[in-house]
Amino acid sequence: MISKFQKRKSIELADILRTHIVEYQEKYPLYPDQYKIIFDLLNCRTAYLGGHIDRCGECGEERISYNSCRNRHCPRCQHLPREKWLEDRRADLLPVQYFHNVFTLPHELNPIILANKKVMLNMLFRSVGETLFTFGKDPRNGLGGKLGFIAVLHTWDQLLKPHFHLHCLVPGGAVSFDRQKWHSCKNEYLFNVEALSLVFRGKFIDLMNTAYQSDTLCFPGILVPFKKPGRFKKLVDSLYGKKWVVYIKESIDCPEFVIKYLGRYTHRVAISNQRIVSLKKGMVTFTYKNRDTDKICKETIPAVEFIRRFLLHALPKNFVRIRHYGYLSSRNKKQHLTQIRKIMGVSVALTTRIDKSVQEVMLELTGVDIMRCPCCRKGKMRQVREIPIYTGQSAYHIIRPPNLRMTA
Repeated sequence: MISKFQKRKSIELADILRTHIVEYQEKYPLYPDQYKIIFDLLNCRTAYLGGHIDRCGECGEERISYNSCRNRHCPRCQHLPREKWLEDRRADLLPVQYFHNVFTLPHELNPIILANKKVMLNMLFRSVGETLFTFGKDPRNGLGGKLGFIAVLHTWDQLLKPHFHLHCLVPGGAVSFDRQKWHSCKNEYLFNVEALSLVFRGKFIDLMNTAYQSDTLCFPGILVPFKKPGRFKKLVDSLYGKKWVVYIKESIDCPEFVIKYLGRYTHRVAISNQRIVSLKKGMVTFTYKNRDTDKICKETIPAVEFIRRFLLHALPKNFVRIRHYGYLSSRNKKQHLTQIRKIMGVSVALTTRIDKSVQEVMLELTGVDIMRCPCCRKGKMRQVREIPIYTGQSAYHIIRPPNLRMTA
């Protein structure tokens, strides 16, 4: 018998959760943050969240549309927020080259990070920010001023395994501390990556040592041995012995391309629905890019393992994964950018953000007018009625309450 999911042209993350979340709970605990994510994804665009009814003014055709969950982990809900965020960033562009800088944490830290996500990931942001500011203000690096940059957290690799790293987009230059001069990067060169790696490593380990000494870190289950100072020191020594991966990609010269480039790294968690190929007999097949061959390949794993890998990347509540630094920080960004443009001798007028409707955004993205009647292709769909939030059976009957049992 063919399931209702297999009749569709595509399989979505919500289909996998709906079909196999019970099996997952039989094997693994489900924590409150993860429960909220699954509950939202299962109810996304269903009657439980309510919606509205549109009617064509020409032929009378009616269409029911249900509301989205707006959970940042949901692959269905991130297209419009991403486009609106990118539209806002157009106002921040400067007529300079941009650099894509990536800072990666060693995989030896993965278990500790997974048990202390908020603390350890905040350390990652702080150590990267301090490292770039240190290099930016050093005149020996050719700048001697204050940098501005955007940092975006990624916690996964192409196979959905833990891989904690920050993508930083850095304009190629710094403003002097008195904001009277602009120092551009020379010869399409930002900073020496080996020097960046050493400073980044030192700053992160210092922060981790401080957290350990203040008992901020927790070591549950298999991490219990790291509570002992001797074992923790052994880990730290091994981290000092490793070369931490930091690299800078080729500079991006076209400001408009910067916006498209940013779109690759923002507003998605772990995997998009487009990468999911099939769900058959409890096995999920999805695509990934092989970095060695630069080819698109397929990976097939059990559905329970797929869900486990996806939930590894659940972000802590209220955790900010896109952060702005220096003259791009939110507090004084407008004044700083205005002053920098004056120094450069370019127009000081910031690009005005135009609030676009969902219809306008979708028309730009897909070329499809979502308000045109799908039946007669002539009339416009107009909202005629709201659908209240459903108070009956919801995804609660699919997933049990969160299991707080600690795993060993």
